Amino acid sequence: MVNSAVKNPNYGGIYMIKLATIAGSDASGGAGLEADLKTFQEYGVYGMAAVTVIATMNPDKEWGHEVFPLDEQTVKSQLDTIFKGIGVDAAKTGMLATNYAVELSAEYIKKYNVKNYVLDPVMVCKGGNLALNPELNNLIIKKLLPLAKVITPNLFEAGQIANINTPETLEEIKTAAKIIHEMGCPYVFIKGGSKLKNEQSAIDIFYDGSEFFKVEGELIKSRWTHGAGCTTAAAIAAGLGIGLEPYEAVTRAKKFITLSLRNGFQLNQWVGPGNPAAWRKAFN
Repeated sequence: MVNSAVKNPNYGGIYMIKLATIAGSDASGGAGLEADLKTFQEYGVYGMAAVTVIATMNPDKEWGHEVFPLDEQTVKSQLDTIFKGIGVDAAKTGMLATNYAVELSAEYIKKYNVKNYVLDPVMVCKGGNLALNPELNNLIIKKLLPLAKVITPNLFEAGQIANINTPETLEEIKTAAKIIHEMGCPYVFIKGGSKLKNEQSAIDIFYDGSEFFKVEGELIKSRWTHGAGCTTAAAIAAGLGIGLEPYEAVTRAKKFITLSLRNGFQLNQWVGPGNPAAWRKAFN
């Protein structure tokens, strides 16, 4: 285990590894930056958040989703606080929602030379099969993909980025991963999870440009998976922040999300999240 707190002579005390998430806020607490910050806490790192959009769920409309993007200056001011005022050891982006949030994220990640950047290319809500905003998605690919150390698409997102049909088999995932790598991201982690056909375990694929690695875990048959993608990407970012190599960060994140989903719970009649605190409980 890499220690996330080290002596810092400049401040006469302890230096904490610092992580930033640039993402949407989920009012229900299960996904988005709320899931990210819970994950950072379990990894023992200091988490900060720049809110790009607020997502709400209407209990009078069968939990129908609504999104409320923050204005450009509000997003920029948060990024100034985090990147200019404090500094980060690693960062991840999630739901960005607007062109200016994408542009600003790219600007600050590049300006402050963030090497440990994880791109979670949120292009669809869980269970959906249509891109939220094709124009925005193209901007994410153009501006953020080349800056990322690791990209973490689900199957639908991998197909959108690679401009192929949504992968359904391991070989199709490998094809998508190779295309995405050639677009400029050195490490590609495609989350197959429980969605692959005819598989008896939860399988993801990690590609480093020369070799494919099957990242396998327990197939957990549960409805309570809200926030799983956010949690996985946040765990990878935290792993990079504490000094893990990309493949090691991915395999630890896989263990983390498996424990979280195994201990997921029902929040209400519509949804239930995983439980990031299961990681801590497993070792205490």
